Amino acid sequence: MAWPIAEVARMSGVTARTLRHYDEIGLLPPARIGSNGHRYYEERELLRLQQILVLRALGLGLSEIGRVLAAQVDELEALRGHHRRLLAERDRLDALAGTVSRTITELEQSRKDGRPMTSINRPENLFEGVEPAQYGESLRAFPELAGDIERRTSAMSEAESEAGHRKRTAQMIRLAELLAAGTPADAVPAQAEIDAQYRALAELRAVSAQEYRAIGRACVDNEQWRAAYETIAPGLAEYQRDAIEAYAASRMS
Repeated sequence: MAWPIAEVARMSGVTARTLRHYDEIGLLPPARIGSNGHRYYEERELLRLQQILVLRALGLGLSEIGRVLAAQVDELEALRGHHRRLLAERDRLDALAGTVSRTITELEQSRKDGRPMTSINRPENLFEGVEPAQYGESLRAFPELAGDIERRTSAMSEAESEAGHRKRTAQMIRLAELLAAGTPADAVPAQAEIDAQYRALAELRAVSAQEYRAIGRACVDNEQWRAAYETIAPGLAEYQRDAIEAYAASRMS
């Protein structure tokens, strides 16, 4: 049985334009093209589309997905691998949801009682399930910058790397608190956080205003980065981008 592109778009929630794009880049060719010029998809193509959408949900870009699909030999084994990754992601999100829920409860209680949060006694509890975005993996548009950062971070010990992850996550959380409070992205408190982020990045490698602006845009455009920010707070990716743009314009121009 074959389904026309319009029906596949309806079933999958993917637009026909996106399906045509997948065909154009060789990611998902249709089973055949009819005499009317319409694309038709069969079971094999629907299974491939499912894999593409699963890998997209896991944060992979289209080029990465193409490499994964090209390397796989057995579709069933590939699906088992995707299933394992989805279960791992579910567990991570469950842990993250639990962390945020506990933090909300403790913040409410601490404000009511006027005492510090219980988690401050063991601050690592604040970061359970949180996996901040990695610079090197997401800076492929800036290979020289990514290469320099990768070389510096690869020389770090596990403890140093973990400390860096926690520091960046804490910065993201503080920025989320400013967003929730309605603080403009170009206001002094937000700019102070961006300055701290920039200085931490500059310790790894000097970054130009153009590169820093591009990093800000990547917070929104790069799916992996955006997902990391949005996990902490809806709208945080755009807030980070706008704050970086304001910082670059006022302090780096």
